[in-house]
Amino acid sequence: MGSFLDLRSSMNAGSTGFPGTPISATPALFGVIGLQTNNVVNKVITLTGMVGVSSFVIGSTFAIQICRGTTVYNPANVIYTAVQHIRLSVFSDTYTFTAQDLLAPAAAETIYSSFIFGGSLLGLLFTGERTGPEVFWGIASQSAPG
Repeated sequence: MGSFLDLRSSMNAGSTGFPGTPISATPALFGVIGLQTNNVVNKVITLTGMVGVSSFVIGSTFAIQICRGTTVYNPANVIYTAVQHIRLSVFSDTYTFTAQDLLAPAAAETIYSSFIFGGSLLGLLFTGERTGPEVFWGIASQSAPG
């Protein structure tokens, strides 16, 4: 049987309407957690989050990327990418994601950061607005031996 190691959460915006900023082509940090992983070798990290986004442009997309080991965006540290097509809506829609990191090296603490940025269609940049809520959380557990 596996055992629980840690659970952490990061809430950038707790309600609809915030942060109210456009999605840009530059990855923007919206969550950081540091999971206490106690130098465990065979651990399971489950990362989950939710973002609220709206757009009035058909064909808009955005991406969520999770980086391990840093609070600064670095493509070399990306462990998960999800690309979403934004539903055309006057109101905010929420988009959820779940990822697992099964290859995290043994460490006393493992940091995870979540980023959001805009996508393109036919070489043109289409953006939406980050309308919240924005939340990111993770659970660390130790796999059962064997």
